[in-house]
Amino acid sequence: MDEVGRGAIAGCVSVGVAVVTAQTRTAPNGLQDSKLLAEPERERLFPRLQRWVSDYAVGSSSPQEIDRWGLSTALRLAAHRALARTGTVDHLILDGTWDYVTPPEQLVLTHQPEWPSIQHPEVSCVVKADRSCSSVAAASVLAKVTRDRMMIDLARTQPDYRWQDNKGYSSPEHQAAIARHGLCELHRRSWNITVDPAAALAHSAS
Repeated sequence: MDEVGRGAIAGCVSVGVAVVTAQTRTAPNGLQDSKLLAEPERERLFPRLQRWVSDYAVGSSSPQEIDRWGLSTALRLAAHRALARTGTVDHLILDGTWDYVTPPEQLVLTHQPEWPSIQHPEVSCVVKADRSCSSVAAASVLAKVTRDRMMIDLARTQPDYRWQDNKGYSSPEHQAAIARHGLCELHRRSWNITVDPAAALAHSAS
């Protein structure tokens, strides 16, 4: 399992899970962490990974859910949505040191989102698992391509922000668009997004 979109200032946060079994064949050539692959390489791998895994799913939490519940809960919600769309997962390898899948023993939120019904798997957190574990790398690519395609689709109705290029992450052209048009419903307003006037002005003038 791996997440994408955590550092974006707009758009959903997504979590991918790729299920493999003892019968799963050797991973496709070229598979590695999605961040190390160019967009065309990820797109080429996508259908091959769909055929390679025994099952996969991508769950997402919207900007509004991130704003309402916070990023930690939004990540857990996206992960549970992904798990709810797959068969039983006995053991989950999670990239990083933070287990955002297992519910905490004490919930600090008075009100909670509606959680999908899942069987909670055993979770192992592995640093840089997306570079050492093929199933995690596959989850990373599947989630990244899925989320990127969502942002590209949204760019057709909101062309000013150029989601097809920045995918919701902060960039000079994104900063310039916010300076000109303000925030839209896809922006994570709880993040107190600020615009760098110099960067926005420089990009607008280019």
